[in-house]
Amino acid sequence: MKDFVRKVSFGVGPDERVPTDPLNWAKNQLNSVPKLKWDGKKIYTEKELREFQNKYSLKERKKIRDKYKNDPDTLKKEQRKLALKTGRGHWINLELGIRHTEAIHSNSPVFTKLWYFWANHFTISSIKQLQQFSTGAYQRESIRENMDQTFEKMAFDATVAWPMIRHLDNSQNIGPDSPVGLKRASRGKEATINENHARELLELHTVSPNSGYNQDDVIQMSYLMSGWRSRKNKEGKFGDVYFEPNIHQPGRKRILGLGYNEGEKGLSKVIRDLSKNPSCREFIAMKLCRYLITDYPSKEMTKPIVDAWKKSDGYLPEVHKAAIEVAFNYSPMYKKFQNPENWLLQMVKMTGANIIPSPKILDNHVLGNKINKSQKVLHVLLNSIGHHPYFSKQPNGWSDISDDWMSPELLIRRLVYSKEIFNKIKKNNQSNDFYAEMILKNFDNPNQILKTLNKRKEPIDRHILLFNLPEVLKS
Repeated sequence: MKDFVRKVSFGVGPDERVPTDPLNWAKNQLNSVPKLKWDGKKIYTEKELREFQNKYSLKERKKIRDKYKNDPDTLKKEQRKLALKTGRGHWINLELGIRHTEAIHSNSPVFTKLWYFWANHFTISSIKQLQQFSTGAYQRESIRENMDQTFEKMAFDATVAWPMIRHLDNSQNIGPDSPVGLKRASRGKEATINENHARELLELHTVSPNSGYNQDDVIQMSYLMSGWRSRKNKEGKFGDVYFEPNIHQPGRKRILGLGYNEGEKGLSKVIRDLSKNPSCREFIAMKLCRYLITDYPSKEMTKPIVDAWKKSDGYLPEVHKAAIEVAFNYSPMYKKFQNPENWLLQMVKMTGANIIPSPKILDNHVLGNKINKSQKVLHVLLNSIGHHPYFSKQPNGWSDISDDWMSPELLIRRLVYSKEIFNKIKKNNQSNDFYAEMILKNFDNPNQILKTLNKRKEPIDRHILLFNLPEVLKS
């Protein structure tokens, strides 16, 4: 079951042994949240990074534009100086280093692959440039730290996280009959709900359209969520998320047939009910199977995950174990086409390629200085292969459908960048003997793959061919 190991993680590295009991090896990683492997000087919290973002506020940038509006060359220099001084560009590199170290060097790669799933499920898209400061920390704190909790807990924490409130505009969600809404209306100003966050909570994060919710449910959810916002001072600087009663729509709300009283507690209650809704567990079970096994899972595949959810009340370690066991049982019959990031990490893991900047390299960066090539290698590479985890363009995240990653352009990029990765492999690991051993450790059909590779003489050609074979593109 070597293909199973690649399916649920990133393969077996040069200095690792093939698990003798792969199913229990995988499931034993899912009981608790492991400490991050990254041992740099500091891992910043989302709140700390928000302070850097506040120094890059619209007001600060406007001051520079106003001051140098007649001097475009100096204007560009000052804008660049402010960006570097506040760490714009650097924090992405640091977060990618943390993220990919977990995949390649930690003892919990299965846990990490599921972390990537949830981070994409509760996506922060790139529309508001939150990836420059907040997305990586949000994925660590609101997603990863909740992977040994219930889905209900993760969903609530993701919903009220500052980046999500900002991303989906809930601070602009004003109850029309709230004190602030009525006052604005009396002055002839607009006072309306913003449906973005409410709609995505229903459609993308919990029950999905299969639950049968309608536009009235979206409106009622928007009313219920009005009041949840982030603080923002006159300087345009963002503070923490809080509940503001004066913009909350008064009165009882009714969502999917259930009633909720007005006030702050309504959100936690509705998320609890959404988490218990059959459509929610079926939707998440389908997405887990689609991520790990096949684009179009059957009810037979999803049933053990749904059953584990019901039995444990959505306790994620049990849900995850059920998903991994389903992946194990169906591994011989189904091979899942890997998205570009998973494909890249599989290649790095299996070959021992050195592309992840070390903590020392990233710690050496001084805010205000230019970011050097070795510090931004992952950021550049992920953009180049067409799949950067912090740059999803839509709130539904990156696709898990194989066809979306199989365009000629994206496949050609894998050919090009597999060559680049080869140049990051130690010379001793470029030999035919090394590749033969690596293939034996990672594939259920090694002889067939070796026979195909033996048609190429040059090590680099063998490498490029290997990592673009169907057996490697899929797992």
